[in-house]
Parts: sequence; C-alpha cells; structure tokens
Amino acid sequence: MVRPTLHVYPARQPVEPRPAATLLWLRATAAGPEVLLTRRSPTASFLPGVFVFPGGRIDDEDACAHDLVHGGEGAAPAQLTAALAALRESFEELGVLHARHANGRPLAAAELAAIRRDQPLYPQLRERGLGLAATEVRTLARWTTDRDVGPRRFSTAFLIARLPEGQTPVADDAEQFEPVWLRAELALQRHQQGSLPLIFPTLRTLQWLARFDHIDAVLQACASGQPLWDSCPRGALVGGKPQRFMESDLPFGELELVCPDGQLEHALDWQCERPVQLLRHLWRLTAPNAGVMTGPGTNSYIVGSAAGGFVVIDPGPPDLEHVARLFEATGGNIRAILCTHSHPDHSPGAKPLAELCAQNTGQRPPILGMASAATARAHSLFVPDRELGDGERVHLDDPEHPVTLRAIHTPGHAANHLCLVVEEDGLLFSGDHVLNGSTTIIDPPDGSMADYLDSLDALSAACGSDAIRFILPAHGHVMGAAADTIARLKAHRLAREAKVVAAMRQRPDGGPEDWVPLAYADTPKGLWPMAKRSLLAHVERIQALGLAS
Repeated sequence: MVRPTLHVYPARQPVEPRPAATLLWLRATAAGPEVLLTRRSPTASFLPGVFVFPGGRIDDEDACAHDLVHGGEGAAPAQLTAALAALRESFEELGVLHARHANGRPLAAAELAAIRRDQPLYPQLRERGLGLAATEVRTLARWTTDRDVGPRRFSTAFLIARLPEGQTPVADDAEQFEPVWLRAELALQRHQQGSLPLIFPTLRTLQWLARFDHIDAVLQACASGQPLWDSCPRGALVGGKPQRFMESDLPFGELELVCPDGQLEHALDWQCERPVQLLRHLWRLTAPNAGVMTGPGTNSYIVGSAAGGFVVIDPGPPDLEHVARLFEATGGNIRAILCTHSHPDHSPGAKPLAELCAQNTGQRPPILGMASAATARAHSLFVPDRELGDGERVHLDDPEHPVTLRAIHTPGHAANHLCLVVEEDGLLFSGDHVLNGSTTIIDPPDGSMADYLDSLDALSAACGSDAIRFILPAHGHVMGAAADTIARLKAHRLAREAKVVAAMRQRPDGGPEDWVPLAYADTPKGLWPMAKRSLLAHVERIQALGLAS
C-alpha cells in the first residue's frame, strides 16, 4: 500500500453515495431496438437539462414492497428492491406501469388510467390486487457517481426491460420532460453533434447497447442476474478539460494512484518537456520517441527526494535533451541509474546521464542492471557498472520516506530484463515485461516465451508477498489491480498460444508465414510482421512441450 503521506493531493472523504435505480425501457423497431430517454428539469439541483434513463432514489418503501412482486420467488432481495424502485419511478415520472394481475394478465388501458400518478403507487396496487413485474426486469450494470462530484452521489442499479405493450410514456413535466425514443447509435450521434446532452454513464451504456440488433439479444446478455460491470468512474484533465474514465480504460489505474479520493487534478496529456509527478517521491518523464513500438514514448522514472537522493529508472534513448531534463529534474543528485534491460530505447541514455552528473556535481552515479546476454542483438549490447542480481536491493535513505528498490529477474522480453519493486509502497516498475494497452514482443533468441510466462508467475507471487497494487510500465499510463492485470496478461498469452497450436495443426506442413494469418486473424494485418516474432517464441515453447503433435 502506498504510504498516505506520499500522495500529492490532500486526502478528503468523498460524499457517501445514496442507493438509486434507473431503467432502460426498450421497444422493437424495424431498424433495431430503441431506448427511452427523458430530459431532466432545467432547474433540477442534480444534472439539470441532461437526458437520462428514467429512475430515481431507492426509498425505504421499496424495500418493504416485496409482497407486490409478481412471481418473485427466488429472486435476490436487493435486486427486487432496485427493480421496484425503478418501476415505481417510471410510473411517477412517465406513467409507464409494468404490472400484472395474479394470473399474469397485464393491465388493460382502462385499469392503467384509473391509477393516479399523483398518489402513492403501492397502496393502489394492493387495493387492486396487482403486482409489479419486477422479475421481468433484468440487471444490466451498476454505476456509482464519481468521487469528485458532490454534494450528491448515487450508487445506481442500471436495469433493462421491454416496454409493456400498448403503453406510451408521458412525462410528468416536473422531474422529467421530452421523452424520446432513439436507437443507441442515433443517440450517440446526436450527443456528438451537441444536441443531446448526456452524462458519462449514459454515454457508455448507450455505447454498449449499440452493439445489439435485437431486444432479445440485449435481454439474453443480461440473463445472469449479475451486473455486467460495476463502475465508479474517475475524472482527469485532458487538453485542460475534465474527462471521465471507467475501470477498463487505460488511464484508470494512474488516477487511482495519483488521486485516490477522486480529486479532479491530474492531467493525462502526454508531453516530454517536464516530469509528471505521480507521488511525492515519484515522477515520470517520457522520452520524445513515440512510435508503433514505443507508444507515447519510453517512460523514465525518477524515485526519491532531494534529502535522500534520486534513482533514475530507464534513462531512455541517447537523446541528450531528454538526458538533460532528467538531470535538471534531479539537480544531478542521482545515487544510481537503473536499467530494466538493454534495448535501445531504455539503456543508452545511462552513460550520458552519468557523465553529465560527473561533470556538474563531481559525483558519477553507478549504472546498475544486468549485462546483455550473448543472444542480444547488436543494438542492445549493455554492460552496467555493476550487476544488479535477482533479489538485490538499492536503498535511498530519505529520513521521512526511505525507499527500497528490489530487483526481480524477469527474462522473456529480453534475457537480461529486470523488474523493480518499491517494497515500502507496493509499486512495480515493469519495464517492457508488462505494458499498458499492448503486449510486449517476445523475440527469440534473446526473448523466450517459456521464460516470459515463468516471469509472469514470479511477478504474480511478488504481488502477494509485497502487496503490489500498481504497475508502472515503460510505455503507457500506470496500471492498477496489479495481480489481476498480470493474471489477464498470462491468460491472453496462453489463449494466443492455443491459437498458434491450432494453426500449426491446421497447416502441419506450413511455417510462420502460414500460421500468422490464422493465429493473429484478430490483429491488424499491418502488425503481422511484429506478431510473427512473438509467434516464433510461441512455436519454440510449443515444440519444446510437444503441444502441436
């Protein structure tokens, strides 16, 4: 766990969210499913003028109305309560009532007209012997309002159902206005054009809904009864403007690290001119070498403080301006330069940085890492001042926040690859072993898929022993949920290996040129030359284990 005193922004307690429920009403058209959206009052204290799905707060009366559920045997109580609240709110706001008689018969038009919207719903239902069709409402997702929003936050069950036949939504013109039926893709288009204001959860939900051509497919996707996602988004600044991200988005882990209480402070824009502070003792300076293989550029990390000195991890390519920025950011007070591996976008900056320190401070920091193996290509030759072995530690003796970096030998991407753990804070510097948004290339002979998978197991073990929560990769934003991230990465690699095995069995007399189109059919064709290198690593492991026979 990151020491609380190391967070950049003052801690704060986000407002406790209130329980709520909202309901996506669907109807079928020849063009595909349409969903109901309504505009909130322009004078509302929460989200004025925004188009939303109907719904509202879950009240105590909803939890006490389970006797009104038609056919509710075996359903989870919390799910029934949320469904009752959503159905009640739909009636109050839009006059839509999904109710049935005890024998299952739906409401007739005259029966619906006799139920008053301006009076409590549940007593009227009991009086008429009616039950709400809560079990016909499916659970889609759960959204919790962002931590930076206040004074009102909601934990909202997003539910989904087919509109009762013969009913037409009519807004109450108090809380909701302008009910409109739209296909999800059209709603997204209108939002893009600026004519349909939507909040982030509605936008993302519509993006999910747009994948379906039929209502039955939508409802089937929600058949499990469990939320397909449970998200509390986080905000960041992009181009100076707030932007939201959910857990599956690449920057989410970085926002968890930098702004744990949801502070809307952190800028995500990639730039190379100045270091980006992540914690009080941690900065990232990205080299100006963006490209297909490097993403936004190679991340150099600065760890430490003026009091205890700094360690620079992966000083990057031989870019003297980048090296100068690292020197300036540390004031030359660098106690060690650590290289995760010898590839040309990671280690060549080490010697110029060490020499710059020597020239200006009289102290030359040692270059630490593992020497490149005999299998390394000519552009990846590297000889450190001192070998940093597996399990070896580097200490920074800051009186307030001491830092211990422990090396973990993780061959696979390169034979001399190291990852580094900050033992006090559960941080993992992963080099190229784990990347954000892509999978690393495994290029034999210096790369080995067998070694790579074994190294993932070693990192997984470290996540447990060192309580590692965050991964700081050499390319891309910080990642959270470290153990889960590594587990997903290994599963992805094994799934790819299974495709390679299938390709080899399908074309037993073929070779890599024949297998790549089969095993990487889900990968853009322009990336196949790079994919071929990892395929060769898979083939090497597959043949060693006899998996293709």
